[in-house]
Amino acid sequence: MKYRTATQWGIYDVVVEDDQIVDVLDVALDPNPSPLGQALVDGVQHKARIARPAVRKGWLENPDRARHRRGADEFVDIPWDEALDLAAGELQRVIREHDNRALFAGSYGWASAGRFNHAQSQLHRFINMLGGATRAVNTYSTAAAQVILPHVVSSWGQMELEQTTWGEVAAGSELVVAFGGLPMRNTQVAYGGITEHQSEPGLAKARANGVAVVTVSPVRGDGSDEDDWISPRPGTDVALMLGCAYILETENLLDRGFLQSHCHGYEQVRQYLLGGGDGVPKTPRWASDICDVNESTIINLARIMASKRTFLTAAWSLQRAQHGEQPYWMLITLACMLGQVGETGCGFGFGYGAEGFIGSDSRRFNWATLPKGRNPTGFHIPVSRITDLLLLPGETIPYDGQEITLPDIKLIYWAGGNPFHHHQDLNRLIQGWRRPDTVIVNEPWWTPVAQWADIVFPATTQLERDDICASSHDPYAHVMERAIPPQNEARSDHAIFKGLAARLDVLEAFTEGRTEREWLANLWERSQATAAKQGFELPSFDEFWRERKYKLPDEPGRIEWLSRFRSDPVAHRLATPSGKIELFSDVVNAFDLEDCRGHASWLEPAERLGGAFSKQFPLALLTPQPKYRLHSQFDHSAYASQGKRNGHEIVKLHPDSARARGIYEGQIVRLYNNRGACLASAGFDDQMRADVVVLPTGAWYRPLDASKEGSLELNGNPNVLTLDVGTSGLAQGCSANTCLVEIEPYTV
Repeated sequence: MKYRTATQWGIYDVVVEDDQIVDVLDVALDPNPSPLGQALVDGVQHKARIARPAVRKGWLENPDRARHRRGADEFVDIPWDEALDLAAGELQRVIREHDNRALFAGSYGWASAGRFNHAQSQLHRFINMLGGATRAVNTYSTAAAQVILPHVVSSWGQMELEQTTWGEVAAGSELVVAFGGLPMRNTQVAYGGITEHQSEPGLAKARANGVAVVTVSPVRGDGSDEDDWISPRPGTDVALMLGCAYILETENLLDRGFLQSHCHGYEQVRQYLLGGGDGVPKTPRWASDICDVNESTIINLARIMASKRTFLTAAWSLQRAQHGEQPYWMLITLACMLGQVGETGCGFGFGYGAEGFIGSDSRRFNWATLPKGRNPTGFHIPVSRITDLLLLPGETIPYDGQEITLPDIKLIYWAGGNPFHHHQDLNRLIQGWRRPDTVIVNEPWWTPVAQWADIVFPATTQLERDDICASSHDPYAHVMERAIPPQNEARSDHAIFKGLAARLDVLEAFTEGRTEREWLANLWERSQATAAKQGFELPSFDEFWRERKYKLPDEPGRIEWLSRFRSDPVAHRLATPSGKIELFSDVVNAFDLEDCRGHASWLEPAERLGGAFSKQFPLALLTPQPKYRLHSQFDHSAYASQGKRNGHEIVKLHPDSARARGIYEGQIVRLYNNRGACLASAGFDDQMRADVVVLPTGAWYRPLDASKEGSLELNGNPNVLTLDVGTSGLAQGCSANTCLVEIEPYTV
């Protein structure tokens, strides 16, 4: 039998015989399907599955919960009713003895592509029924961008939905300059699901139309061999852009009329470029000393950008670094100086090699979601500050003009996602993770977050329940069919929270008297009402379920990103204080932050190549998304193992760097700095800077000895090495790409 399912990396038909998954097939709808679907073949029905509810032995037997043993302890299987009683009792106790801010409802939204069985939504709905909790906002991927862009041009959500398409680039651009490159491996995935992978065909069409591409990245593989390649030191793109801007200003290659009519604050930027304030003109020579790109290359790049119809883009990775707000702000500044913003295929955009939907021209539609209600505490922290939350109760951190006082967390409830993949400086996270009284986790597999819990509930996967995949970025909705029975004693997240809700007197409020199937029908019916307001009709729920898919009608007359603003900046003012693109923000300036000024600036990070820290650790570590999995999902599968050697993640380094350290290809090596160390298998790449190493994220965290702090990590998880500081006092985002290391052959 074949069953249709959806994942964050595509739509597939799953072949099942005798309740066993035997094959996963691509669907004809997808012009460029991702092979990541093969992870489902053995990854779902795997020995790593959690068979039944389990409780950490030390938590059960010790009055102080033996928190120091969390992550290193044995687990005891117990019946469902007993496990639910324990978890409900802990939730009740913490709320009674402390308050709801002492609960941390942790989740990360890449779990299931299902609209209903979405772990984060189920957790937040349940916790809100209890009076709420401390929650996290923004993402590890784009936090700096999410906070800075509303001050400069628009909300992050609006940009994701409306920014320039690949078709418009093909039709109107002559040159694409891609800071951080266009790594097509990342476009396999798209949050909420993806039907048609259009990124590679879209970029190919642009190239076929004569659009030239310049890849600006330390690694040539972040672009194509046919692209021009500029390889700056990691984290120095702002200096490179400032050097280009200096040429535009001093050679009068900029559009002063556009800067006057459509932008606010260019004069402050101009003064900074010419050396006002700090006395340092941002010349190409100055930029070259920082970014290690030839002065002539910087000058030529500025001149060619000014001579062509140019589209500037930046990868998400650029803002995942200390002062990550600056490259995005500076990219917008550079595009505005060129003056082509709002013209077809020109201007600026972000993340074109980050997710599969970016650059697509599909109709956008906000499908109904599970109602989560309001978080009564109203309290949140930036997601990349979780360790600060756990380690530093009572301390205050700045965030987007606010001051946040961190509460004392007594209980973590985690459902969906793996913080031992996403978070930086895992040795520091572990110190914080052992502070709360209790950690409760819903999880299908014995992932690191399950291993570091106290109470573990076995959850079903998308192949063990019915659901609907309907992303606001995708023109299709799909039925997700239950293909196999729930494995062992697994229950859906909804059923788990339903069991807890019954014990905490919120069952009726949580379920509203509906079965899971009735909830699916409710989601569809509410989407029908939205569609009717937009002038089209969805089929009935029964018809949709029978047909297994539905495609939205084409959107009439797409309006190009910022084109109306370009044509009339008064009638179509932006949602910024001035109504214009804010190259200088009076609001941000008034925050008086040393690490985020009123305009885009070069700010020295804590560590970088060419800085003082590089004398001890001379290699910059880059931690991109992996080719063979989404984040850490299905790292246990046979498909994911194709990206490893003997269970170790592969670290790419230049042959010259390897030779200088006595490293041969395939050798097990130790990467280390003053935060931690991990093992990996050496792989060579001569198309990268010799002072850079590349270790993808997502290997399941496995310390040699979990009972010891700072233990050697064995699988190749780079987040034992990365820096855990906020991007700035503005966004407090992830700074993973500000990281220096050394590497050596590993000997036992």
